[in-house]
Amino acid sequence: MARLLADRPTDSLTIGDMARRLGHSHGAVRNAALTLAKRGEADQHGTGQPQFRANGLTAAAAQTPVISPPGTHAPRVQAATARTTIPAAARPKQTGPIRRAGGQLYHPRELADLPDVEALNRLRDADVPVLLYGPPGTGKTSLVEAAFPDLITVAGDGDTTVGDLIGEYTQDDAGAYVFQYGPLVTAMTEGRALLIDDATLISPKVLAALYPAMDGRRQIQVKAHKGETIKAEPGFYVVAGHNPGVHGALLTEALASRFSVQIQIGTDYDLALALKIDARVVRIARHLAAQVELGELGWAPQLRELLSYQKAEAVLGTRAALANLIGIAPLEDREVVAAAVGKIAGVKEVAPLTLGKQLPASAVRQPPGSTGSAQRGRSR
Repeated sequence: MARLLADRPTDSLTIGDMARRLGHSHGAVRNAALTLAKRGEADQHGTGQPQFRANGLTAAAAQTPVISPPGTHAPRVQAATARTTIPAAARPKQTGPIRRAGGQLYHPRELADLPDVEALNRLRDADVPVLLYGPPGTGKTSLVEAAFPDLITVAGDGDTTVGDLIGEYTQDDAGAYVFQYGPLVTAMTEGRALLIDDATLISPKVLAALYPAMDGRRQIQVKAHKGETIKAEPGFYVVAGHNPGVHGALLTEALASRFSVQIQIGTDYDLALALKIDARVVRIARHLAAQVELGELGWAPQLRELLSYQKAEAVLGTRAALANLIGIAPLEDREVVAAAVGKIAGVKEVAPLTLGKQLPASAVRQPPGSTGSAQRGRSR
């Protein structure tokens, strides 16, 4: 990457330009270009689609080989290389933990006799859009991030507009108005995966702007920017997330019909135990989830809440963490959750975590550098 830029010191190159010249995927090229820019070894500029240009440090960077530690290469790039040599069905299954872009580990689960990340990559190869649905906190976003390191995410809600997807005019530092491309255009032009999270909270009229990119046309028209036509590069792929129990979530027929494969995501309680979360709390979660399935309850803690419990317990202790577990439940379900905590954990009279009476000044430990500590220091 650095050599390419250094050989063209006066040129500004887009991700697509560099990917075509280097013969690598758009996602891999983008990651390398952003790394160079972050280290100050290339300049990033331009609005809409980013452009990169060599600077005084680029040539030196081109002379220094960078070898990534084992296991740090993007699974998407590895899969693309493997497809040229062996059939997808013959590739080894990736069952071990995968490190996501943020550094967190994802533990694959089985899907159609495959690790879920492998199944999603095969669906992407076949251009079969996927809808993941299930309660919040079950790992839908984590799965997609693990499967697609080149992912762009749109966090949907009722205020999401067409401009949030495609782009809109914004004012630059000089006061001029320029068109800033949105995540959909970026994913299409760079051949990247696009996650529409909480898609069913977005207005159907807004989501309609996405559909031409997903069907046989694989293109959209940006009416706000001179009627420009954007075509999807190879690798562009759409996956969406849906939380059925969230107020306002509406899975329309138009949206559902665009996703040929729909996968239910639930909490992996065996993984929770493997992560050494208190077995009693995992049993509480299982018990409450069974009541949710029967329609007797509206909420049960998912893996996200179980991991939060583990952290709270490490800091505040078991009783406080159980109290917090009750407190994060919806008000109408707290009594049932508290009863389950008392019965299964054997801890009685636990109420939501609440501030108690004021402590005497002598019992309060001052944080380092506080005013009280400074005053005591001066008095000595």
